[in-house]
Amino acid sequence: MNINKSEPQEPLALDIRFGPLDLAQVRIRNTDPGAILDELTGRVATAPRFFERTAVGLDLSLLAEAPNAIEVRAVIEAVRRAGMLPVGLVSGPSFVDALARTLDLPVLAQLRAPSKPPPVLQPPVAPVQPPLEARALVHPQPVRSGQCIYARQRDLVVTAGVGAGAEVMADGCVHIYGPLRGRAMAGALGETNARLFCQEFHAELVSVAGVFRVFETIPADLAGRSVQAWLEGGDLRLARIGG
Repeated sequence: MNINKSEPQEPLALDIRFGPLDLAQVRIRNTDPGAILDELTGRVATAPRFFERTAVGLDLSLLAEAPNAIEVRAVIEAVRRAGMLPVGLVSGPSFVDALARTLDLPVLAQLRAPSKPPPVLQPPVAPVQPPLEARALVHPQPVRSGQCIYARQRDLVVTAGVGAGAEVMADGCVHIYGPLRGRAMAGALGETNARLFCQEFHAELVSVAGVFRVFETIPADLAGRSVQAWLEGGDLRLARIGG
């Protein structure tokens, strides 16, 4: 009698996963490679820990007219020479798909804000318990270097400090009741009304709806202070809380 024994399966060589990536976008306003190289080189020099060999998407949405492949290749080379690594073109204008095929590059889809905006921290009109998904994610422990805490479709409240090299992010607002020494991102899916609040400001990077600022040196009027960050007219604003 023949007995067919199943042979042991070989371990899988890889997994394919989909999820949010920490990918910066370089949004160009012209295709002058010299000007782009000069400006990017200066920015990389101010914060080399964050920008050197950082993967970036090239956003062409602010250009007055569609560029040709030769122009975009020159821009990509300028970005590489500045120390960044372009990995694709950001989706948006109608010409991007065809241009990406010509350049043999992927089209990077932008994360969109959820159709239902994240909740705002306001007391309810009536004493009714909000649904669980509307409550803020409360993280009571310190966030240490290398850790990343993400509050999906809600606010994030950290009741301890955020260490250097750590990252906290939320689709809504971020509240940090302690020192912020790492990176904090509010409105991670593009919510422009999101805000960031921290009790003691020593941040490496702050971001609201993808508009970010890095800090090699904290401005004297913000260092160690209670600070909030928000968007106003598309620009990232920072100010002390309570004057």
